[in-house]
Amino acid sequence: MDASQYLDVFIDEAKENMQSLNTSLLELESDPTNTSILNEIFRVAHTLKGMAGTMGFSRMTALTHHMEDVLDGLRNNRLKAGSNIVDILFKCLDALESYVNEVIASGQEGEEEYQDIIASLSDILKGEADGQTENKQKDFQPAKDGRTASGLRLKLNIYDRNVIEKAMEEGLNVYEIHIEIDKKCLLKAARAFIIFQLLDKSSEIMKSMPPVEDIEDEKFDYYFTVMVITKHNRDYFIKELNSVAEVRKVEVTPITLKHVENIKPGAVTHDVSDTDRIKAADREQIKTSAPKPGAIKRLTTKTVRVDIERLDVLMNLVSELIIIKTRLADIGVSDRSSDYVTTVENLERVTTRLHDAVMKARMVPIENVFSRFPRMVRDISRELQKEIELHMSGEETELDRTVIDEIGEPLIHIIRNSADHGLEKPDVRVEKGKNKCGNIWLKAYQDGNNVVIEVEDDGQGIDIEKVRRRIVERGLESEEVAAGLSDSDIIKYLFAPNFSTADKITDLSGRGVGLDVVKTKIESLGGAIEIETEQGKGSRVIIRLPLTLAIIQALLVRIGTEKFAIPLSNIREITKIEASDIQFVRDREVYFLRDSVIPVVRLGEVLKVPESGDTGETKKQLTCVVVRKGDKFSGFIVDSLIGQKEIVIKSLGRLLANIRHIAGATILGDGNVALIIDVNSIV
Repeated sequence: MDASQYLDVFIDEAKENMQSLNTSLLELESDPTNTSILNEIFRVAHTLKGMAGTMGFSRMTALTHHMEDVLDGLRNNRLKAGSNIVDILFKCLDALESYVNEVIASGQEGEEEYQDIIASLSDILKGEADGQTENKQKDFQPAKDGRTASGLRLKLNIYDRNVIEKAMEEGLNVYEIHIEIDKKCLLKAARAFIIFQLLDKSSEIMKSMPPVEDIEDEKFDYYFTVMVITKHNRDYFIKELNSVAEVRKVEVTPITLKHVENIKPGAVTHDVSDTDRIKAADREQIKTSAPKPGAIKRLTTKTVRVDIERLDVLMNLVSELIIIKTRLADIGVSDRSSDYVTTVENLERVTTRLHDAVMKARMVPIENVFSRFPRMVRDISRELQKEIELHMSGEETELDRTVIDEIGEPLIHIIRNSADHGLEKPDVRVEKGKNKCGNIWLKAYQDGNNVVIEVEDDGQGIDIEKVRRRIVERGLESEEVAAGLSDSDIIKYLFAPNFSTADKITDLSGRGVGLDVVKTKIESLGGAIEIETEQGKGSRVIIRLPLTLAIIQALLVRIGTEKFAIPLSNIREITKIEASDIQFVRDREVYFLRDSVIPVVRLGEVLKVPESGDTGETKKQLTCVVVRKGDKFSGFIVDSLIGQKEIVIKSLGRLLANIRHIAGATILGDGNVALIIDVNSIV
């Protein structure tokens, strides 16, 4: 089999499983006796082993196999999940991530065998090897203890009795079939699917234990039991099922009237394969949870994995459709029939719904980014010998996939800064009257057309005076100028390249390459970043990001002879102001708007656009677009307003990518190009 064609699927599913493993290991560390978490970790490790084995990645298969042995000991209480075992399991996770990264880079798992980790896993097992061998023999007989008083593994209810009696009246046989799969089977869910298909061809499956959903998700211990109605005899099933590869044992028990004669309405509770959510009053109408023809297959097709490049192509086509729609709306202005207007309106409605549908398909919960940070904070706290607790909220907040892919690295820098620079050592915190465990809050929420991400800590805050001294030491400002800077102005210097307040370089920080990278990345995504701090209380970093980078609502304005677009999400209001009302404060033009001082920005001068030539009365009254960047406002002076439009953001290309104050361009309905103003770089 050529497994290379499944490489992309393997990579995607391996990433998902490793993230699940990461989360479960963190939960296990805080609750070592939780059996459900152990079962989930075992299931994920087994899934990874099966996937790696199918792809031919022998080293990855060997590592996960040794993980399974330890996890099996934990599940069966032969081992206890102490910090040492959890640490080694985390090392296994890191090794698996290295394998997957190598697969992404080269298509192969590489040569590293991680013998030290495998040796550590083997050392854990040495102390309980004899008990493990004994238990392995018992693993294939667990269901015997679960037999009912009637001698069956499945519990029967009144609904089952009626079905069985009806089948017997028609001369059909009813069997309880117990199947056990070899523990060396790599894909036990796939093997179970083959068995269900075989049974479905020759009989009607009434019920199963565990239910089909658990069997599909590999939530069963290499054995399951089904009840079937068939015209075939017992020997037929023994022969057919034993012919299936990796089936270790088959038991076929005929169900007779003796098994059901004592079942009365309301006297028997439903078994584990019946849903617990069904009320007692409805139990007589319980439907079996056993798989019907094709049931397992149908359950796996609820979602479709789509390559992001295909969504990009679809988004570009929708973008072109919106441009064409805009052009249609602009032509024939003087002679429009009612049919023409109706058709354009219908087209606009359809394109808007299509755009919304594509955008929803591209939206991804920010949980995909947040989920990597609990492990990171755990490792940092150990390295720094600090007690740190991470609190996360708003993980369900959604962002465009392209933004999600880029925001992870900036958040890593910010959280590391909070842990290293912000939070004090436990003894220092106690001296200050704080809890010795420091806290970092990571939260996300939607604010209009933006998503806001906040990283807050209860540490020592930013030492403004220390930063002021460092500014002078670095020669960025003279001592006199630095002394006159406000606290907010001082904080801005933290984003300067190679600027650091750390007294010594560590593995985490001190080289001054953190916050400038963060600022550059966030602004390249059309976002903005700001810092609030209170010395002794802590700091808060606020990041604002656009929901999407592709299609937005914008206000078209005219400056001189050119047209520009201002994103509507940045606009607070539009007002007319008298030129005589503009005043100067510290050599800057400002305007007083309802008791607020708004800095005035003449876009024509900032963007160096030639004036249109209008003079006289038109200059006495100015059009002011009040824009917002976080909590800060500015008034953009424009010559005139054109109107609100849905625009498609186009990149300026590599050669024009670094033009100051311009975020991109868009094609208007008349075919001309309008530049999109980067509000964040101007305010």
